[in-house]
Amino acid sequence: MALDVSSIIILVTLFIIYGVFLSFDLFKREEKYGYLAYIVAVVPSNYLWYVSLEIDNFDVLGAYLVLFVLWIIILLRDTIGVYLKKNKEINEILLYLSLGILVQLIVSAILPEVNSDLETNTEKLWFFWLPNVHSADFSSSIATAFKIAATLLVLLVIIPLIIDIKDEEVPFPVFIIIIAIFVAPFLYLNYIWLPNAMAVLTFLLSVILFIVLLIITRSGKETK
Repeated sequence: MALDVSSIIILVTLFIIYGVFLSFDLFKREEKYGYLAYIVAVVPSNYLWYVSLEIDNFDVLGAYLVLFVLWIIILLRDTIGVYLKKNKEINEILLYLSLGILVQLIVSAILPEVNSDLETNTEKLWFFWLPNVHSADFSSSIATAFKIAATLLVLLVIIPLIIDIKDEEVPFPVFIIIIAIFVAPFLYLNYIWLPNAMAVLTFLLSVILFIVLLIITRSGKETK
């Protein structure tokens, strides 16, 4: 099957709205609504998930792949803004991306309850229906693209954060908070790549992150 004309128009409109917020700085309004692109990206992606039953060779994993790609595009925009144009803040990037993820989790709990057919190729984690990346029904190429996109998404968050706090005074308790924030992304990445070793790999990555933070930051108590 294929989408009807009305669905195509709605989808194009949603992507145009995403594009407006993605390029909001071009309007020179000196407002921070461009960060809302992280939340707006959820809308066309989940609309694709909602109508995925009408699209040949497309499913929930494809919808999530689109979402991750949209987020990656925004992160690239904001990384350039932080380090080249100096018009973006890493804290606000993390805040709005976190809000986008929260909204996506809420939607993932609601959509399959509205239409039980959308539970296909998903697995329920607490209240949330997430794509079962290990399902045999998924195309291997789509599954691989999804894994790569998820990994790139995490890297585009963690690398700018590390660069941002380099040589800064970071108290030891803050280390724990930073590492705790990344435990969930590490767990998910290890689950989609090597589910049988996800716990030990997450522990390893957390230790590596801890060591990196020790090397690149200061306590503020160093001998003058």
